[in-house]
Amino acid sequence: MNPITFALLAVILPFTSVSALKKDTVYIKPGQVNTKVLIPGTHRWLVYFKMGADSPRTMFNIWSRHIEKKQFQGKDAFEIKQVWEDKDSIMHTTLSFSDAKDFRTLFHQSWWKQRGSTSYNFLTGEASINDKKITAADTAARIKRIRDGFDTALTQYSLNWHLDLEVFPQLPYQNNRTFMINFYDPGYSQPKWVAYTVTGNGKLPGLDGQEADCWLLEHDDTNNKEIFWISKKTKEVLKLEQQFGKMFRYKIKLPFSK
Repeated sequence: MNPITFALLAVILPFTSVSALKKDTVYIKPGQVNTKVLIPGTHRWLVYFKMGADSPRTMFNIWSRHIEKKQFQGKDAFEIKQVWEDKDSIMHTTLSFSDAKDFRTLFHQSWWKQRGSTSYNFLTGEASINDKKITAADTAARIKRIRDGFDTALTQYSLNWHLDLEVFPQLPYQNNRTFMINFYDPGYSQPKWVAYTVTGNGKLPGLDGQEADCWLLEHDDTNNKEIFWISKKTKEVLKLEQQFGKMFRYKIKLPFSK
């Protein structure tokens, strides 16, 4: 940028930094995800918390996620099964189908140990909670909120927020690029555009002294900061460091699965 252009920009845009002008924002649409990078098979993450920066690790979970190419109601799809284990039991499972071309959600079924089950079919518009169908005619505030969110998601291209570890590998990474992702977690709030920014590069030490070259993907919200390490080679999420106030949560990709 020559000095004259720089000066003009400083006058015309007094409240916009030059660095902000260089930022690249991409609203994720169907043609901007690359489902070919997904690796079939079982993948596992160790998940744990620290109550402070120097506190011992606690609240350990193992998250297993199995990816397989399948058909769902006549469509080519990725089937993704999740099993979350705590110290002595299974606490959560999901069964999800996403379109093989653009990864839009086709179906999501979820079970929590303390809450029961939910099911959302994006092709038929059917939804249920603990095997009871919910419809637009339901008037209970909680059910109406869930149904309204689902009905909104049916009209939009959105990605399943419960599959964020599968979504992030598919994005078109470049330094200083911000991804706006229309995320929807079936059964929760309305679809929401969420910003994730590629803030730089990092290296993670691995086996045999090898280092994994990674993109750093950051999401910063009120009292919630997340940094994901995305492998440039395999596109997998290798690590998450998340901070809520003084508390931290970590997800670490395990090198072996059994």
